[in-house]
Formats: sequence, structure tokens, C-alpha cells
Amino acid sequence: MKQDGKTLAELMVVAGILAMVALMGIPNYLGLNSRNQLRCVTEEIASDLRLARQLALTNRDRVRIVIDTEQQELITQLVNGNTTHHVYHYRGKGLTIEEPSAGWNIQFQPSGRSATPTTMKLHNREGQTQTLTVSITGRVSIL
Repeated sequence: MKQDGKTLAELMVVAGILAMVALMGIPNYLGLNSRNQLRCVTEEIASDLRLARQLALTNRDRVRIVIDTEQQELITQLVNGNTTHHVYHYRGKGLTIEEPSAGWNIQFQPSGRSATPTTMKLHNREGQTQTLTVSITGRVSIL
């Protein structure tokens, strides 16, 4: 009876090749994960800004978003009621926000227009950047 088996050396060579291919792919995977994290957090912040605009329209009140870089959070406040609506934390997500062009407070009028049109840049640890803008009409865009 004839048996065609594989030797231990052949199996070790195949395992070594697979390990090398896997090691070459890890940096690409980590970069992809970092880019996705930046994109997701940028979309969450944009969503938070859009919600603030909608709150201003719905409540017929000014709504302010305060960006606290020390605590790494966005605080949404109803101005006249002087109450905090909600807080979004981006701590631990490897992201920094460059000072927005109009300062650390973004305010929406009851008409939905922005009292403080601004542009802000978000950076991750790898130096990749996303830009987020709030126009004078209150439109929030990711560039």
C-alpha cells in the first residue's frame, strides 16, 4: 500500500510562510482600524451637531455646543433654559480636535442658522485628518 503523507518539515515551511504573510498584513489592518475610528467619531460629532440644530428648531431656543478638550467631550446645552441636554464623550478613541475657527463654542439660533459658522479639524494618532464644517445656514458637512 502506498501512502503520500507530508513531512513535518513541509508543514513547518507552510506554517512559516503563512505567519510571514499574516505579519505583513498587521500594519495595514491597524491603519485601516485607525482610519475607520477617525471616520466614525467624525460622523458621531457631525450627528451631534445636527441634533443640536434640530433641538434649536424644535424648541425655538438657542442651543450651544461646548467642546471641552480637557475632558474630551461635547456638551449640548439649551441656552435660555441653561440646561445640559446631553454629553458626547470621545475620550479613549485616539482623536484630538484642533481649535475650531470660531472658538470652542458652536451656537445654533432658533431658526436653525449657526451664530458661529466654523471649521474644525480632527486628527488621529497616525496624523490622518478629517475636516468638519458648520455653515452659516447651520448645515453640517464632513469634507
